[in-house]
Amino acid sequence: MKAPRNVIRFGAFAVDADARQLLKDGREIPLRPKAFELLLILVNNRPTAMSKAELQGLLWPDSFVTEANLPGLAKEIRHALDDDPHQPRFLRTLHGFGYAFEGKSDDGAGKALSEGEPYQTFWIMADAPVRLSDGVNILGRDPEAAVWFDRPGVSRMHARITISEGVAVLEDLGSTNGTWLGADRLATPQRLTDGDRIRLGPIEVIFRIRRSAHSTEVL
Repeated sequence: MKAPRNVIRFGAFAVDADARQLLKDGREIPLRPKAFELLLILVNNRPTAMSKAELQGLLWPDSFVTEANLPGLAKEIRHALDDDPHQPRFLRTLHGFGYAFEGKSDDGAGKALSEGEPYQTFWIMADAPVRLSDGVNILGRDPEAAVWFDRPGVSRMHARITISEGVAVLEDLGSTNGTWLGADRLATPQRLTDGDRIRLGPIEVIFRIRRSAHSTEVL
């Protein structure tokens, strides 16, 4: 009896790991070998964000390769998936960190919730509410940070909130003025709960979790 094929489906696409093919509606979409390897690594680790260093070590374990090679592979994957880098459906760039795959698959992992199941979204309440994505969310003064604070005293990449399997974890990124959770300055990563107050240098924000029975919830 033949073993089932290792195929991961998301939307109109499928990644066949055994045949090393990316398919759309059953038709092969060509990818260079390294681009396919990067896609397969990210799909298999979804929705976890993977650092550039980690990806380079997996793609080129015995070679020294500059970071410039990764954006080229990511661009090739986006082109194959008809993915917009500014509003990604599948491949998300974590500027200054790495990449994450966000597509909802049909194999159970990262599966979209059915109507009526509990659904939760994660937010930072600042001057305006900012919804956080699965994976790594950078908070800081870098204009491309997921949560951007254009204020003195906030480091360019001040902190990050990582969301995985319904859990949010806050971590300081070696900021000059520290990251505080309530009255405590962070020394180690800490799990967040609804209503937690986070201070990044002079800025204080509130972390919120919104729950509803449907995935169409808005704040």
